[in-house]
Amino acid sequence: MSPQISHRTRIKVCGLTREADVDAAVEAGADAIGFVLYDKSPRHVSAARAGELARRLPPFVTPVVLLVNADATVVSQAIQAVPQALLQFHGDELPAQCVESARPFIRAARMAPGFDLLNFARQFDAAQALLVDAHVDGYGGGGQVFDWSLLADLPASLARNLILSGGLHAGNVAEGIRRVRPWAVDVSSGVEAAKGIKDAARMIDFCQAVRDADRSLVAPRFATAA
Repeated sequence: MSPQISHRTRIKVCGLTREADVDAAVEAGADAIGFVLYDKSPRHVSAARAGELARRLPPFVTPVVLLVNADATVVSQAIQAVPQALLQFHGDELPAQCVESARPFIRAARMAPGFDLLNFARQFDAAQALLVDAHVDGYGGGGQVFDWSLLADLPASLARNLILSGGLHAGNVAEGIRRVRPWAVDVSSGVEAAKGIKDAARMIDFCQAVRDADRSLVAPRFATAA
């Protein structure tokens, strides 16, 4: 009997600012590369700089532009600079603001006890995916892991569109994948040498840990099939 194929967890590396880091992330196996256009972030780049970095990406590696409460001018600049980008709204944007540009988008959800993710998903039903992150002061997860049990018993239709983020690194991403079974994982500080400066070896280790987790999930089925 042919072995059953498992889901391949997609990998997004976010907060890149340098050409060498973009190249290293792609070489490590990233499926998407994130550029932060939020000027209060230490990983901030301008729209023009994001465009320069995105032009290094090969086919089938998706550029993602992260926006926080950006006005229409900034969104327009981002789209012009990175025309193939997937937009990621990470602030307090309303559903109407997210769909205004008529572009595919990801909506970030800040997880905390009592947060109603199902209701949030219904409000942002036009989103291509929901990115679940830790709820901290300010915007972004602050490199912190949230309580993954908050994602227990999600409908399959929602789990298929989930991106797990928040404090992930090579040492814990496999456990996150096993417990949450997300479509994708998102990493930033967990593969850095300093804020905005990625570490090539850490990116390789992270991507390898994701692949190992995917293989471990299908391994028992191999034994059964034999």
